[in-house]
Amino acid sequence: MIRVAAVADVHFGADSAWRLRPHLEHLGEQADLLLIAGDLTKGGDPDEAAVLAADLEGLPVPVLAVLGNHDHHADRPDEVAKRVEAVGVRVLEGEGEVVEVDGTRVGIAGVKGFGGGFAGASGTEFGEPEMKAFVAHTREVAGRLEEALAGLDADVRVALMHYSPVEATLRGERLEIYPFLGSYLLAEAVDRAGADLVVHGHAHGGTEKGVTPGGVHVRNVAQPVIKHAYNVYGVG
Repeated sequence: MIRVAAVADVHFGADSAWRLRPHLEHLGEQADLLLIAGDLTKGGDPDEAAVLAADLEGLPVPVLAVLGNHDHHADRPDEVAKRVEAVGVRVLEGEGEVVEVDGTRVGIAGVKGFGGGFAGASGTEFGEPEMKAFVAHTREVAGRLEEALAGLDADVRVALMHYSPVEATLRGERLEIYPFLGSYLLAEAVDRAGADLVVHGHAHGGTEKGVTPGGVHVRNVAQPVIKHAYNVYGVG
């Protein structure tokens, strides 16, 4: 059994130093890897990412992450990624990474994801260029996720994203904002490629547990939802 620690929406800022680190001191005894499902920072400032990097440096397990919408706000996502990558965190965007845990190959495919809504109440690539671009971006991101998942040579596969692939983990949020919290296209990508677990964040007022139409377990690990430094899930 692979123990996956996961959290999202830590929203680190200049005043967040050492907020997470005390809770990670015994991480190696509780988990085999740590996944961070986006919104590493408050506003996408690379200096905010550097504060988080100091908390994550030297952890005894592999750490993988994706960026979230907050990490893009200052239009410097590459710099945000580089700050945490400097301490060994692997930031994924349309890519996969395989880590070995006690002889088991664990594959993680990561994307930020995007919005658009869910079956019966979703946006389409119709009308104004802005609407076409909105949905086309989600379709492109979902395609990269599917390709990354399908390309993993692994015994266990995890899909890591910021936006939600299912409605179930959004319950508690206002219905009006569902289209801005995720898209069914992400779930379709997961179900076609196959995975053992999906981890996401973004929906602070949502629900922890859901499942894709194809039966893959989904977990919303936004910190306001799980109310812990991280949760641990057994996979495989």
